[in-house]
Amino acid sequence: MKVGLIGEKLGHSFSKPIHEALADYTYNLMPIPKDKFDDFMRQKPFDAINVTIPYKETVMPYCDYIDEKAKKIGAVNAIKNVDGKLFATNTDYDGLKMMIENHFDLTDKIVGICGSGGTSKTAFAVCENLKVKEIIKVARNKNKPFISYEEFKNRKDVQVIINTTSVGMSPDIMSSIVNLDDFPNCKAVIDVVYNPLITSLCYSAKQKNIPYICGLEMLVGQAVSAIEFFTDKTVGHSNIAKLAKKIYSDKQNIVLIGMPSCGKSTIGKELAKKLGYDFVDMDLEIERKAEMSIPQIFEKYGEDYFRDIESDVCIEIAKRNHTIISCGGGVVKREKNMHALSLNGKIICIKRDVDKLVIGGERPLSKDIQTLKKMEMERNPLYQKYSSVIIENNGKISDTIDEFMEAYSENSGY
Repeated sequence: MKVGLIGEKLGHSFSKPIHEALADYTYNLMPIPKDKFDDFMRQKPFDAINVTIPYKETVMPYCDYIDEKAKKIGAVNAIKNVDGKLFATNTDYDGLKMMIENHFDLTDKIVGICGSGGTSKTAFAVCENLKVKEIIKVARNKNKPFISYEEFKNRKDVQVIINTTSVGMSPDIMSSIVNLDDFPNCKAVIDVVYNPLITSLCYSAKQKNIPYICGLEMLVGQAVSAIEFFTDKTVGHSNIAKLAKKIYSDKQNIVLIGMPSCGKSTIGKELAKKLGYDFVDMDLEIERKAEMSIPQIFEKYGEDYFRDIESDVCIEIAKRNHTIISCGGGVVKREKNMHALSLNGKIICIKRDVDKLVIGGERPLSKDIQTLKKMEMERNPLYQKYSSVIIENNGKISDTIDEFMEAYSENSGY
């Protein structure tokens, strides 16, 4: 059975491990450029496919039968080939509805839906079903029934914001479809994007203590419905939350912060071996980008220049998955660094007594014990602010690793 996903760009997709965990077929990612789309759909070289951006509406004229749900929505995301005839439905509806109902009650709420593509139509249909009070449609093209994003800012009464666009999706992880400062009455944020695991929009909601959910549960839920549609077998929805949690945990990075020479790199390498993660040392990546050592960067250009390179490297590394990231001691000095690293990562602080830290060497800001003590006093509040777990590293590395594993098992997951 030839099954897979079509779309223009699929490097961000998590669909393959989800389908292969739930079904007994191989799931193929099949990126199709726009100039090849017509040929692909006419040749029908598949038994079943999921459809993603930008083809959810474009694919409809090629389908022989479209169920009422998909017709009403005006978008298709699942097609099966039965003796050359294409049968289509929309399982995004099932996934989005399930995800929203698991986390929020939208009854009588004023909801703003951002986007004008196929997923926005799905969100509109779901919100109608959930009996919201009012739906505001928002898009860059402000022709009715849509309003522009500038006009949307004036709707201070909006209580729920749903992003159905690709804004914030990897690789453009620092982007957000709206600024939540413009919506003082917002009580919930829903983002269909699932890569990164937490979007910048949801990161902003988290900072404001606004409940939020990203699209991973929707992805798993729609996959379950798609598999049932493809195979005519019942998969059941009981394991959706469990599978979403497993994927979240597997894709999440472990980000180590702490004072210079506290042991982040040593511990990170050992953890990578133990857990089967990739490992990256941010300082080494900075040196590669600058094509010189960190002491040379400081000497030639100064700390501000170094911090600029560090921020660029942070954003690039933050796009990775299943990676242990050892950060430089001063990474916490810029909030945008921690913003980026938090989108796909769990932040863990490695704490070591200051009198056990290394003085001088390749660390330009660790020139003497007094400087280190002052640095620790300034940075400790930031280490505490950004980390979810603090691990002491004052004894054997093996003891620190054991403590880490215990803390991680207790705090990991969705």
